Amino acid sequence: MQETEFFQLSGTTALLLLIGFYGATFLMSLLIGQKKENVDGYMVSNSAVGFGLSAASMIATWIWAASFYASATSGYKYGLSGPLHYGFWGALMILFIYPFGRRFRALAPQAHTLAEVVHARHGASSQMIMAVSNIVGSCISLMVNFTAAGALVSVLSPLSFIQGVLIAGLGVLSYTLWSGFRASVMTDFAQLVAMVLSAVVIIPLIFYNAGGTEMLQANMWRLDAEQADFYSTKAILEQGAPYFVAVLAYAIGNQTIAQRLFAVREDLIKPTFLTATIGYGAVVIGLGMLGLLALFTGLQPVDGNMNNIIPQMASTYLPPFGIALFFILVVGSLSSTADSDLSALSAIMMTDIYAKNLARGRPNPQRMLWWGRATMIVATMLGVIFASLRLDILVMLVFVGALWGAIVFPVIVSFYWDRVSNSAFTWSVLSAVILFSIVRFELLPIQGAVAVFYEISAAVGGGVVAGLMAFAFFRSNIAIAFGTVIALILLPNFVGALREYIVLTASLTAYGVSAVVCTVLSLRSQERFDFSVLADRVTSFHYEEARLQGKKPAGQAGKPAAARA
Repeated sequence: MQETEFFQLSGTTALLLLIGFYGATFLMSLLIGQKKENVDGYMVSNSAVGFGLSAASMIATWIWAASFYASATSGYKYGLSGPLHYGFWGALMILFIYPFGRRFRALAPQAHTLAEVVHARHGASSQMIMAVSNIVGSCISLMVNFTAAGALVSVLSPLSFIQGVLIAGLGVLSYTLWSGFRASVMTDFAQLVAMVLSAVVIIPLIFYNAGGTEMLQANMWRLDAEQADFYSTKAILEQGAPYFVAVLAYAIGNQTIAQRLFAVREDLIKPTFLTATIGYGAVVIGLGMLGLLALFTGLQPVDGNMNNIIPQMASTYLPPFGIALFFILVVGSLSSTADSDLSALSAIMMTDIYAKNLARGRPNPQRMLWWGRATMIVATMLGVIFASLRLDILVMLVFVGALWGAIVFPVIVSFYWDRVSNSAFTWSVLSAVILFSIVRFELLPIQGAVAVFYEISAAVGGGVVAGLMAFAFFRSNIAIAFGTVIALILLPNFVGALREYIVLTASLTAYGVSAVVCTVLSLRSQERFDFSVLADRVTSFHYEEARLQGKKPAGQAGKPAAARA
């Protein structure tokens, strides 16, 4: 199949779909609005969100525009195992985060951000590392989603890229601004329903129109040896392993995930994350199959851009109503993450920048709301501006990914081991980011002794990842033993070979270096932290406001207040 022209919806149809989608979500947000907003409700819905809304919100947030297209790209590049390497590992990370999440909630039931809990555990410097990484990461995510909106609109309608970016930005801001996180969760549910229904129709329809099983059998010859191998080493080393490592960092370090962890009712954390694991995996693996189908049909991405694979498949094999469903599917996926980014940024600015630093622990709740809403407006403006410039954000994404990978071990261990100090946390992260940057951007030739050093660090990093996953479900001694064995197995296989896979080397180095530095400095520390003080240091702002005014609070510290929405 040669390059094909994209089928375009009419300008009127595209506008009606966008106005209908964002108009419906805006009306939903009006139904849950409050004349006098509660800051805890605005940030985490008073930590009392139920099972259905929480699970749907987690799935919708985890499925964002970049992963939407990347799953199909994985299927197109790596063949039979490609979609599984993207969807399965991403789903598995949702599963592995919940045991740690229950620990965070048990220690600080009234938390709003993970950086806030880190501040209570270590102090301002460690908190700002967490907060700044999340601000940069959420801003980049916002730009990516607005860029995807502009590209989708320009490809499938006569509207321009800039018009698509502006509509998406104003649409997401309109329904998120007033009610904050509550609006994000409520609309996530509706957006997920729309995405699932669209996917259920679109994927089988494309498969059938492309020729079904007969087409697959007739076109197996298009797959090379690696693509036809379900256990392809190339797919594992280039896609599976780097993504597996990256999403663990994303799950621990990203405020959009932490915000949902602190919002769901504490007794519903396990079923929520288990359901989200299955839901995310099913949707993303299904979408990745479109890339695999494109490979079988011989489709060539227009302009060599892999992000055109799904729009091309939709244009080629869907009738007009199917393309309209596809349009809603993509708009829903990017909007559900964009509103989560706005909510995350507002919570960070309200809690970590204003409450803990500018207000020095004595915040004015009404001023906090002003900060939160102003942050959303400014973030949307910046997202639209940078998306409209179509800047290359790969370098920033890589840097933020490294920062998140560098903080995974220090963050988790800080809430289990009482010897981890603020200096151990800070220096372990800084060391890991510096060494990551050297190898990822190849600031030094990665050969000889330098390459061996990084390969040893990466082997340690592999052991750390394996140990953390084991620690999620088993005792610490089992996790340490398992991680050590994995590191020893990886070491002879990595030395002399891993330098050919720079992305994987860099990612694992961040884990290995941060773990070694954090452990060494902690063993030298004489500090002993009392974890019982965290619940007193991290409290509901509504509770604090009522206490200072001499009123009886709606919820006591350590117990979730009743949700208002």
